[in-house]
Amino acid sequence: MLTVEQLPKFGSDSLFEAFKLVKDPRKARGTRHPLTAILAICTTAVACGAKSLEAIAQWAREQPKEVLQKLGSTREKPPSEPTIRRMLKVTGVNLDQVSSEWFASYTNLKGKAVAIDGKTLRGSGHGQESARHLVSVVTHEQGKVLAQTSVPDKTNEISCIAEVVAGLDLRGAVVTADALLTQREIARHLVEDKGAAYVFVAKGNQPSLENDIASVNWDAIPPSAPND
Repeated sequence: MLTVEQLPKFGSDSLFEAFKLVKDPRKARGTRHPLTAILAICTTAVACGAKSLEAIAQWAREQPKEVLQKLGSTREKPPSEPTIRRMLKVTGVNLDQVSSEWFASYTNLKGKAVAIDGKTLRGSGHGQESARHLVSVVTHEQGKVLAQTSVPDKTNEISCIAEVVAGLDLRGAVVTADALLTQREIARHLVEDKGAAYVFVAKGNQPSLENDIASVNWDAIPPSAPND
């Protein structure tokens, strides 16, 4: 598995090139900053330590013209914080899909462990709008998000598993998940359709399975050989 430092920054196979696949909802007329430049500036600023949208905009203001041009900027001044905020808001879902698929294409998961995990985004709820809940596939070794999808209201993570792993090559990988996802359908999909193994947790939501595991005489099972 390549480290972040080894991934291509420029060229036909780079992340910046992949940004061209993100759909720009703006009309061409009146567009001042190319979407690819905005995304490249955001990515580079975050890699340099920026932790907020204002920090990204400040980083961009401090860069010489040559750096901004390298990142695709076509104007004397970089995009402002409101512009960055607006574009990330309207392209967020598509951007997430493109960047996740790009990173996954450089990730050989054979013999690796990945976790399927759900998290609620803090601060994503406003007024009557519920907070956004995501289910993600994350590598154990590097903690990199390979894919994620939003969980619709009035449902849960279980219904989103096939969707979130659809674009991933999980052959030979080991998938871990918490007790919520300990479901026959999910296990069958991972093994039969994706070629993966799994390690799931059994708790009170699966009482029969939990009791079956507790009744096993583990001392009678010989340990596996190192190369098994």
